[in-house]
Amino acid sequence: MATHEVTNQPPPLVDHDMFSGDAALVEAVRHHTSQTDGEHAVHRLAELGRLAGSAEAQRWGAEANAYPPVLRTHDRYGHRVDEVEFHPSWHRLMDVAISFGLAGGPWREDGKVSHVMRAAGFIVWSQVEAGHGCPVSMTYAAVPALRTDPAIAAEWVPRLTSTTYDFGLRPPTEKAGCIAGMGMTEKQGGSDVRANTTRAEPLQAEGEYLLTGHKWFCSAPMSDVFLVLAQAPGGLTCFVVPRVLPDGTRNVFRIQRLKDKLGNRSNASSEVEFEGTWARRLGPEGRGVPTIIEMVAMTRLDCVLGSAALMRQAVAQAIHHCRYRHAFGSALVDKPLMRNVLADLAVESEAATTLAIRLAASFDRAGDEQERAFRRIALPVSKYWVTKRCPGHVAEALECLGGNGYVEESGMPRLYREAPLNSIWEGSGNINALDVLRALRKEPGCLDAFLAEVGAARGADRRLDQAVHGLLTSLSDLEGVEARARRLVEQMALVLQGSLLVRYAPPGVADAFVASRLGGDWGYVYGTLPREVDTAAIVTRAAAAFG
Repeated sequence: MATHEVTNQPPPLVDHDMFSGDAALVEAVRHHTSQTDGEHAVHRLAELGRLAGSAEAQRWGAEANAYPPVLRTHDRYGHRVDEVEFHPSWHRLMDVAISFGLAGGPWREDGKVSHVMRAAGFIVWSQVEAGHGCPVSMTYAAVPALRTDPAIAAEWVPRLTSTTYDFGLRPPTEKAGCIAGMGMTEKQGGSDVRANTTRAEPLQAEGEYLLTGHKWFCSAPMSDVFLVLAQAPGGLTCFVVPRVLPDGTRNVFRIQRLKDKLGNRSNASSEVEFEGTWARRLGPEGRGVPTIIEMVAMTRLDCVLGSAALMRQAVAQAIHHCRYRHAFGSALVDKPLMRNVLADLAVESEAATTLAIRLAASFDRAGDEQERAFRRIALPVSKYWVTKRCPGHVAEALECLGGNGYVEESGMPRLYREAPLNSIWEGSGNINALDVLRALRKEPGCLDAFLAEVGAARGADRRLDQAVHGLLTSLSDLEGVEARARRLVEQMALVLQGSLLVRYAPPGVADAFVASRLGGDWGYVYGTLPREVDTAAIVTRAAAAFG
């Protein structure tokens, strides 16, 4: 039509390297790996980054959400099958994730994929589509829990660490690779898993039980094996529940419905019913929570990584749009106020990425006692803060696109719906804040390790030093601390991010963060960085991927 000439619209953000163009992520990988390992990781991650930025992969992500999974409870003859069907694009996303080692790579004996490399890959590939990251993350997290029992680990760990994606309900012995899910949450308890009512009745064979109960949230119900909490005679216990039994028959695993949830549409979150479901005990009776605690650490790490991925993709889309969109005589990116907004978003994203990769590095250094102590407290601190920052960050980035960002085809609504997820999963904000207090009270070495990490930047910036002093003052008075736990954890997160950026980021980025987040020269919304910040340089750094 003569009246429908399209002008002043940006081209699609495709055919770019999502890893190599993310300066903060590349630098973080190099900082936390040896030179040899770092070069290998950067090379492999660049391959993943180019695929993630391709038009083909972007189409996979869109299709996986446009065509949600479908539950088939019965076959045509009336037999119960409890199967979930996925769009082919979901399987393509899963295949790339598994083959790159995002699920089991760090646990493999070949040592080709470190936790840092895997974390960076998770950030990159999650930007294509977030939903399939759920079974990837659960498979990654299940391995340390399964190692509680050497016999069970010998059977399942090789399957979960395979780099072959082999979908479908078949005997695990006939599959080239398996994935894992979890069933912890129940409708009467939520995060209070000790309130679970699912019963586990012991069978005559040692370590075998039958489970009866209902799980309120069970994601990725087509997984091959699940870790489940249930009440055994000796108390809350962890169990291994396979979908297909050793004799090839299907275990009782009644998928009641798929959840109609906020967030991605691609992943199948479900409610399941156990009715005489066969299970093997993992760890002693009554020790369910200690058995899964390492698993919780891994999934909390992925919550931080997932939020960092959403923030990175949000700011990338915002900057890309503003570089091409013109208004009032020039490109939006050249408008001082818009550039302030974009720079502020970029600083927040870089702080999240830098912290996320530092956490991953602590898993690579698991043999170091101080690193373990640091991880114990830094993980819930980071899980609380980074995931809390994500929704507001994505909302501001969406606004940079104006009405275009409110249209589904832009992809921004998909990011926005996903943004609150990681703050809720694996313990909401309050749960993680209380976990920080628990570490402070019961594991004093954690605070020493945290302060040692923060103190590595002592003397580099007066404002950071003052913020650390303020934190120490807060920590010196723990009377009534539960009511102000969020404020304390916020302080801890900000000084940790500030310390990392002062040490590792370009001076301009570090100064912008410290001046605004720690120095008090900031407003209540994004786009209020102090006037001396070089916003143009920060935006240029963030836009390197598609410059």
